[in-house]
Amino acid sequence: MTYENAQEPKPTTRLVKVLTALALIVIAGFVIVGGASYLGRQVGLAIGDDNDGSDTPVNVVPGQEVTIDIPAGSSAQEIGAILAANGVVQSALEFEVAVRNSDAAVDLKAGTYRMTTLMDPNEVVAVLVVGPVADVYRVTVIEGLRIEEILTSLSETTGIEYSEFEEALLSGDVTSSLIPDADSLTDWEGLLFPDTYEFTRSASATSILQRLASTMEQRVDSIDWTAVESLGFTVYEGLVIASLIETEVLLDIERPVVSSVLHNRLELGMKLDIDATVLYAVGSRDIADFNREIDSPYNTYIVNGLPPTPIASPGRASLEAAANPDETDFLFYVLSDLDGNHAFAATLDEHNANVARAREDGVLP
Repeated sequence: MTYENAQEPKPTTRLVKVLTALALIVIAGFVIVGGASYLGRQVGLAIGDDNDGSDTPVNVVPGQEVTIDIPAGSSAQEIGAILAANGVVQSALEFEVAVRNSDAAVDLKAGTYRMTTLMDPNEVVAVLVVGPVADVYRVTVIEGLRIEEILTSLSETTGIEYSEFEEALLSGDVTSSLIPDADSLTDWEGLLFPDTYEFTRSASATSILQRLASTMEQRVDSIDWTAVESLGFTVYEGLVIASLIETEVLLDIERPVVSSVLHNRLELGMKLDIDATVLYAVGSRDIADFNREIDSPYNTYIVNGLPPTPIASPGRASLEAAANPDETDFLFYVLSDLDGNHAFAATLDEHNANVARAREDGVLP
């Protein structure tokens, strides 16, 4: 067997081979590194391994409430980045995996959400598929407030200007079947039902007031006013009686009893002599401003019968008491202790004795 001498390769051929080998090594490196990186991320997700990626929140305390804004048109990847940046999920990648697994990419909804930090990604996806819940807040209107006090309270709670509430009532935008029209705020006295309501942040002054007015209509319509009408009074005047009870009585158990006093006096044609109507007439709640001689249709020490409008917004208990008075022969009552209890009397002599006792006990000045 014979051997021939090998030919020396040309320089250019050697260079091509070297470059090709280097290229293969680089490509292989990328494949190995990229594959290892991808595999590592997937394994990390599976076993809960923390990583140092830029989308991983740092020092996030679980369960903290955060507000998230998802812009319209955001992709799942963009949403994941927002969630991760705010600590809602551990990383954007795990959110994207949850979206892929649930095939929910096209169902994610934009909007403002209230979430908590480090939520389960599948739970986050479920929330985003349902969409943002309307942002609501509660407003409480307490019993016995006058109309200006109600509007002030609403303005302070909602951030809507007082003037907007006033304009809504006087413009005719808010309506009530209990009055034909309203030329002044006084015409709206007693027609907004005191209660706790929920409104969306976008609710207007008109919609808020209409809700209160409609609720009062419903409460009044649900009551049998036969006892009031038998005295020759209208349902609206029954509402006036309810407002007197609301301002005079602290304890619910006494409301039907005080109602009986008012019904008895009205039936006999006696003046009501209600201190609260005088304070309403002078525009004050301070007993120091009490003036029994003030010339006003609201002064029930001078004017016979009921005042022309309610003097406050009555609650359900006072409405029920006005329509369903106890059966008594009482014509008088006076505060008997500092807990709000009253002493009732059928005669003036009994009443004067109750007043004297209240003064001795320091209940009255």
